[in-house]
Amino acid sequence: MEDFKPQTPNAPFSCSYSAQIPELLQKLNCSLAITTYQAGKVIFISPKDADSLVQLPRTFSKPMGLALDPEKDKMALAARDEIIIFANSPGLAQNYPNSPGKYDSLYMPRATFHTGALDIHDLNWGKNGNLFAVNTLFSCIVSIDSDYNFTPYWIPPFIDRLASEDRCHLNGMAMQNGLPKFASAFNRGNTLQSWRETVTTSGVIFDLDSGETVAENLPMPHSPRIFGSGLYVLLSATGELAKIDLNTGKYDVIAKPGGFVRGMALHDEYLFIGLSKLRKNSSTFAKLDFAQNANVAGIAVIHLPTGAFAGKIEYQTSVDEIYDVHVLPGKVRPNILNTLKEDYKNGLMIPNATYWAQPVSKENT
Repeated sequence: MEDFKPQTPNAPFSCSYSAQIPELLQKLNCSLAITTYQAGKVIFISPKDADSLVQLPRTFSKPMGLALDPEKDKMALAARDEIIIFANSPGLAQNYPNSPGKYDSLYMPRATFHTGALDIHDLNWGKNGNLFAVNTLFSCIVSIDSDYNFTPYWIPPFIDRLASEDRCHLNGMAMQNGLPKFASAFNRGNTLQSWRETVTTSGVIFDLDSGETVAENLPMPHSPRIFGSGLYVLLSATGELAKIDLNTGKYDVIAKPGGFVRGMALHDEYLFIGLSKLRKNSSTFAKLDFAQNANVAGIAVIHLPTGAFAGKIEYQTSVDEIYDVHVLPGKVRPNILNTLKEDYKNGLMIPNATYWAQPVSKENT
């Protein structure tokens, strides 16, 4: 029987977790970052000690794809109609007025791209600081900058024109050498939401360089990732982690986390995979064979070299669906500020120095 440690029952974001999870995160010297558009939160999950976890949920409007730039220690978040750029400041974290000395990192909002509501899914930093996004609404992969709402980078060859029609539900992107290399979609349709009728059986993986389909007839592929020399993908309609054979297009099932799998990140030899509950009133999800059993939202941990199950985090309240999962290496108590509260305006960063601005007395103005 799995040994689970519960947090406060019925409290917001209450969860239970395998006994080994806090120790594993502590050993790996990292925290997890997840996005849940259903709850409108970015959540940091950290090891409080070897026996317990601590969470920090922060409110954003429909958070989806999350991207990390480890060299510059920056983060990008795709929200409802914008992409927000954050920069980490350990100095501001150390002197955070609400909790001095509590956090080892603090992601501060530094810029916003007003993209419009593009239903952006996967998001990644690339070479030369370029920011790439899967623009699901317009069925293409795009680059993001301050000149336009988006600039098309790659359009599937069967898409005859750009239109806000979510034609093939392009959703995932795997990076290689700083550029998008593979993409996942639910089909190869060229009409408004053509993927809905065959959503559980018509998934595809594309090679962006050749434009060819490298795998097809997949059950709702999400989150393609290149780990080492292998291409991995989550098959959401069967609850499986698979490795694609690029020569044959066939795949091997590496593990079966179960449930609706979406969002994954690798750190050391451990793969962290997002689990979502199925929407019971969805005609699409009702078609899935495991619909009655997919009733858990959380994180499954897989030891990738062996495919062995290494633990799980399960939410009892607040979180039903997870989109993205990332590992924050070297950060065991991170924080992030949104732009909904005024406190972020007081955190000032300049080269080689940081300041928390002090309120100006009215007597001196």
